[in-house]
Amino acid sequence: MSKAVKFSILDLSPVPQGSDVRTALDRSLSLAQHAEALGYERFWMAEHHGMEGIASAATSVALSHIGHGTKTIRVGAGGIMLPNHSPIVIAEQFGTLEALFPGRVDLGLGRAPGSDQRMAMALRRNLNSDANEFPRDVVELQALLEGDEQLPIQATPGQGSKVPLYILGSSLFGAQLAAALGLPYAFASHFAPQMLDQALEIYRSDFKPSNQLSEPYVMCGFNIFAADTDEEAEYLSSSMIQSFVALRTGNPGKMQPPVEGYRESLPPQAQQMLAGIMQGSAVGTPGNVKTAVEAFLERTGADELIVSGSIFDQSAREKSYALAAEVRDSLAA
Repeated sequence: MSKAVKFSILDLSPVPQGSDVRTALDRSLSLAQHAEALGYERFWMAEHHGMEGIASAATSVALSHIGHGTKTIRVGAGGIMLPNHSPIVIAEQFGTLEALFPGRVDLGLGRAPGSDQRMAMALRRNLNSDANEFPRDVVELQALLEGDEQLPIQATPGQGSKVPLYILGSSLFGAQLAAALGLPYAFASHFAPQMLDQALEIYRSDFKPSNQLSEPYVMCGFNIFAADTDEEAEYLSSSMIQSFVALRTGNPGKMQPPVEGYRESLPPQAQQMLAGIMQGSAVGTPGNVKTAVEAFLERTGADELIVSGSIFDQSAREKSYALAAEVRDSLAA
């Protein structure tokens, strides 16, 4: 490999069966502290609503918990679903985080609801919008964080904080927007890899330099389930696979314990669906994970992998990320 690729973590703060939100958030903090010691670049949390198995709905509040328990790792949103909020509110929230944790706050922005239509209506009160609203909101938020004097209002806190923005996406729209605004682009290949190659090609070919970024910067979501044996890694991954199946069948809930042979027990249609979703994944021993990561980096040329891996048992979860960090160091060497 010609460049050292950064590894980061995307955490949904999963709530395990039999547990609660406080436990999930404390597990996330423990993971962030573990990641900091292992040299991960950043720890991001995601905005999802109306799901009892995800504890990070109030994302900026959850990030404050993470920031106060860490010292050096970057903390941020991967992402904030901007259509759910006015730009001034997000500028104030992330301006506050930047004041608390100077120089280590990121803000990733997406345009999906992070919920179903009923929850989106409860959040927004109005679902009537045009296709240009998200780009306009991104530009307004950027101006608020920079403290543009031409604005009729200012974000306090937030004004002049210059929190770096990232555009998230799983389609060509986000790639085009990130390129036009000269922002880093994070693709959700950990659960929606279908348009990955085309989106990255568009982003890189259309990229226009900006004050934040002089050349394209690509982050890719990637699932890693690493263990001492391939069988154990497959077993650990079954909790997340159960979550995928539950979500796709309209029955989301708390994270379930792992099940031996779960993937093989599914009907062919579900196995085919999972094969599509899990393209951006590595499940196995560190050696097999390294092989899969190398192939994915060869395919994408990503500058950074943001690693996901919801595992029921906390010690196994932390060990998986430790083994992933060994893979990162092996690749760099």
